[in-house]
Amino acid sequence: MLKNDMLDQWDRENFFHPSTHLAQFARGEAPNRVIRTGEGSHIVDREGNRLLDAFAGLYCVNVGYGRTEIADAIAEQARELAYYHAYAGHGTEVSIRLAKMVLDRAPANMSKVYFGLSGSDANETNVKLVWYYNNVRGRPEKKKIISRWRGYHGSGLMTGSLTGLELFHKAFDLPLVQLLHTEAPYYYRRADPAMSETDFVAHCAAELEALIEREGADTIAAFWAEPVLGTGGIVPPPAGYWEAIQPILERHDILLVADEVVTGFGRLGTMFGSEHYGLRPDLITIAKGLTSAYAPLSGSIVSERVWKVLEEGTDAMGPIGHGWTYSAHPVGAAAGVANLELIDKLDLVSAAGETGAHLNAALRDALAAHPHVGEVRGEGMLAAVELVEDRDARRFFDPARKVGPTVAAALLKHGVIARAMPQGDILGFAPPFCLSRAEAEEIAAKTARAVADVLG
Repeated sequence: MLKNDMLDQWDRENFFHPSTHLAQFARGEAPNRVIRTGEGSHIVDREGNRLLDAFAGLYCVNVGYGRTEIADAIAEQARELAYYHAYAGHGTEVSIRLAKMVLDRAPANMSKVYFGLSGSDANETNVKLVWYYNNVRGRPEKKKIISRWRGYHGSGLMTGSLTGLELFHKAFDLPLVQLLHTEAPYYYRRADPAMSETDFVAHCAAELEALIEREGADTIAAFWAEPVLGTGGIVPPPAGYWEAIQPILERHDILLVADEVVTGFGRLGTMFGSEHYGLRPDLITIAKGLTSAYAPLSGSIVSERVWKVLEEGTDAMGPIGHGWTYSAHPVGAAAGVANLELIDKLDLVSAAGETGAHLNAALRDALAAHPHVGEVRGEGMLAAVELVEDRDARRFFDPARKVGPTVAAALLKHGVIARAMPQGDILGFAPPFCLSRAEAEEIAAKTARAVADVLG
């Protein structure tokens, strides 16, 4: 294969990679991988290796690689109108159409869509909207936000603070003071092994109530949560969790922000995770599945309740002072329209639910009996395998051993990409929705081989 032999050197000398050990990469101690092409559930790197991408990039290439329908829509829009802004009532045909398509699929109480570029900036937008909402309502003290430990909401200042993972706080002076964190609904890692699932849900609810009591409900504006914990370990909530949490928020007049960057547009086998778990959000954050990552685009979906207050604010204070240059970028919007049309045409939401259930069952069959597998869990086209030193004692490996990354590297040698999740030895899976049942079985079988390679 013809290669530019300077590319690896240029990569290490010039390219600042996110979420990377910078010193090891610069010294050549950590591998790089340059991806050239992709089709369906597979990518091909510069060396010619064909890899089954069981994480869909970063949970985002939902319709799969190589969809010419989306590529053609992007090219056509770029030729017709590559850019115009959305400020002061301006718009483009494609951005208006996409807003309608999103709301047609969103929960019934949602009213408007604001478009950005990434999940991080959409969550930043939602923080500002929450604060604006309470200022308009004459409650300037009601500004604190509660999220959960192990939740992931982005890498900005406020969004990195919302995130409940140490890596995103360490040495960045985060979290900021307005942010509070409460118990993660992570039953497998409960402090008391004797606690039933029902009792653990009650414990999570009691912890939230106690936090609100300590801080004062009149100071707390919103509760931020993913329907399923994503980067914190791919953890579906225990049964009854959302039924216990939502009444607490409603009683204390605390807005619910559903971060659906991962779960939006089909990953759980329903169009939204809010639908899947019966959530009644005031704001919804969307990104990845909106375009299947064929172009950058995110969104903040605003409920009717919040929208009415935003209108009141502009009547009192004039135009709302928020916007990005690339808000509702027409090329991104064109990708979004084509992506949602393709999801409908191929019935990929149902496929995610059905093939995802098959993947989860195959992983359980292949791995659940292994003495170093503590839990195999998942929902829809999301799955995780948690590795432990002693399954019966629920004793975890020393993090310094890096067992999760080592197993992920062994799996890569077998031609399958999984993600080693942070703060635990956890393999995460979030394949494209076009995954076949045979590919799901391949993921399970090769994961079992990789676990055996490393742990016996």
